[in-house]
Amino acid sequence: MTTDPQSPPAIDTSKAHPARVYDWLLGGKDNYPIDEAVAEKLPPEARDAARQNRQFMHRAAAWLAARGVDQFLDIGTGIPTEPNLHQVVQKIVPTAKVVYADNDPIVLRHAEALLVSGTEGVTDYIEADVRQPLRIVEHARHILDFDRPIALSLIALIHFIPDEQDAHGIVRDLVATLPAGSYLVMSHAASDLFPELAEQVTAEYARGGITLGFRTRPEVNRFFDGLDLVAPGLVTATEWDAEATGAPPEPSGIYAGVARVRS
Repeated sequence: MTTDPQSPPAIDTSKAHPARVYDWLLGGKDNYPIDEAVAEKLPPEARDAARQNRQFMHRAAAWLAARGVDQFLDIGTGIPTEPNLHQVVQKIVPTAKVVYADNDPIVLRHAEALLVSGTEGVTDYIEADVRQPLRIVEHARHILDFDRPIALSLIALIHFIPDEQDAHGIVRDLVATLPAGSYLVMSHAASDLFPELAEQVTAEYARGGITLGFRTRPEVNRFFDGLDLVAPGLVTATEWDAEATGAPPEPSGIYAGVARVRS
């Protein structure tokens, strides 16, 4: 396990942070009163969405590892909650390499202790913002081989990047660095599946100082432009590889998809 040599900034406990709100929604303890204040005002469905996101990540990571993908760049890692991505993929491919990135220094502190690779593989972490895509990629190149397929994981992240910050451009720039045969794995909150709930969640986050940019299905689909979506395409998080769960998919306000970079 290695980390970015820059000294991480101090943890700001005066402002809510998406990673810590997400941790609270998942039942974690690594959050502060300011984060809890935002999370407690969210509708119960927000907890369901956090769980559904996490379960989609598990299924997608396992699906990719089972097909031989052994390199992962996970941006917006969040506070570690087992099983973490590297644990899922290294169970299938013990030599897999995983680079994590998040912009909350509390994630870095936990990453150093918890995001530790198995003996045959590698895990690495950089404290960085997705709005610094080239910095993340530059760091990842020290660990990952960008001449071989890489899975880029953006789970419940890009809806925190509003249109005025060029969310589509950020994803496009990241995907452009990936070699042919790589994959984009993404989940994204929907504005058009349960509009009233989406408005409520957006408003509560805004009161906590966090801007959300929920999007419609066509807007989410644009993130996959130029890529080949694998079956079942862009669906809700619970519908993706639903047969792996052994139960009918529950309602979800999250879009999810996995797409391959063309040769």
